[in-house]
Amino acid sequence: MLALPVDLTLNRSPEQLLSFLEECRLDARRQKREILVSISLQVDGLDPLAVLESIFEANERHFYVERPSEGMALAGAEAVLSFTASGVDRFKLCQAFIDQTLESAVAVGDLKLSFSGPYFFSAFSFLNTCEKGDPFDAASVFVPRWQVGVKDSVTVAVANLLITENSDVKVHAERLLKAHAKFGSFDYTSPEFEKARPEKITLKDVTSAEIYSRSVKTSVEEISRGKFQKIVLARAKDLTSIEAFHPLRILNGLRQRFTECYSFSIANGLGQSFIGASPERLVKCDKTKFVTEALAGSVKRGASASEDAFFSSSLQKDEKELREHALVADTICEHLSYLGLKVLRPDRPGVHRYANVQHLHTPIEAERNVKVSIFDVLNSLHPTPAVGGLPRDVTVPLIRPLEGFSRGLYAGAIGFVNSQGEGEFFVGLRSALIDGVNARLYAGAGIVAGSLPEREIDEIELKFKAMQEALLS
Repeated sequence: MLALPVDLTLNRSPEQLLSFLEECRLDARRQKREILVSISLQVDGLDPLAVLESIFEANERHFYVERPSEGMALAGAEAVLSFTASGVDRFKLCQAFIDQTLESAVAVGDLKLSFSGPYFFSAFSFLNTCEKGDPFDAASVFVPRWQVGVKDSVTVAVANLLITENSDVKVHAERLLKAHAKFGSFDYTSPEFEKARPEKITLKDVTSAEIYSRSVKTSVEEISRGKFQKIVLARAKDLTSIEAFHPLRILNGLRQRFTECYSFSIANGLGQSFIGASPERLVKCDKTKFVTEALAGSVKRGASASEDAFFSSSLQKDEKELREHALVADTICEHLSYLGLKVLRPDRPGVHRYANVQHLHTPIEAERNVKVSIFDVLNSLHPTPAVGGLPRDVTVPLIRPLEGFSRGLYAGAIGFVNSQGEGEFFVGLRSALIDGVNARLYAGAGIVAGSLPEREIDEIELKFKAMQEALLS
């Protein structure tokens, strides 16, 4: 990507903006290809979710992620470029698309600021291929027309344009000037969410507790025979309302309640959104290192500090939960080592507490290697034993017939990457697929030796509770 030292203070020099875009159009003519032009500006503090609410359209793509505990939020809407892929090479193909796009891309603005320059928002389904009727592709990447990000109280607004030799640069310039004026004096008018608030809800199990119990028993028997060591089995519930669910109204509740999680929404531009509050980072890549984690083994929160501490202490001594966690942590470290990365991890897991559940947690780091991209790491790690099973090649093909429904993006990899190859991906957990008046909720549990169906069902109901409350509140 070509980064130009051009000062485009849009409200002071519209002529310079027009001249710059005209040069880009001439460059597109010379290269005989489309050029992605990215313009970044530091602006006064904005709430990216409020910005997304103001421009939300059900028939446009959007991406939103926020982790309040880290002071990070990022929103993007509409698509100027998009790409889809399927099959075992989907991560590699998406990386190739990004590389090809960046070959001719031009960026202006302070690219040292977090969330400046073009971002590639990405979503990968749990499986390498999708089923007929799935609302999202097996792999998708898009560059938004509008992007707003906040990190460490610094807000950056980005406009991404696709310039061709026939582009009307005057129209592009006018649109940019209007957007800059809007960001300069943003109107936080309250969106009409009340009309979207559900009044009457019907709930139906996609997988009944009885069927799930049989699948758990079958899996435990196969584990005892040595066929595999662990498998993750999920359930789904369908909710139907007389009023359409609004994904951003639900997202507001999730981000307020689950500050330690990734609150997210990704829309396909066809009316469906996948939303949730995921506790699990899959991988983060910065200039020097890859960061990931093992999150497996669960227990509920207590009603008091003493009860909370008791449950936490019990979790750290529970042989079944520790065994499940160790399988996940060890496998993640092995996969990173196979990529030639030097891995660091603590000897024993700690406990991460969330609003309604506690998990065993092991942070894992690896020094960044220029020969290894974030998509290489994703391809190696996904799906981890925390959402798939072990061995992966044995267990993953068994999940679909045992569960009885398509996971789609549930337990998939969702995130973003920038022009420097830095990015962050999380696992699509504690999630729901929103489609008008319908919502499908997902939650799962890890099955290992000693797993009891009633205990796994209780764990799943605990995970369902968070999304159900967000939908019904």
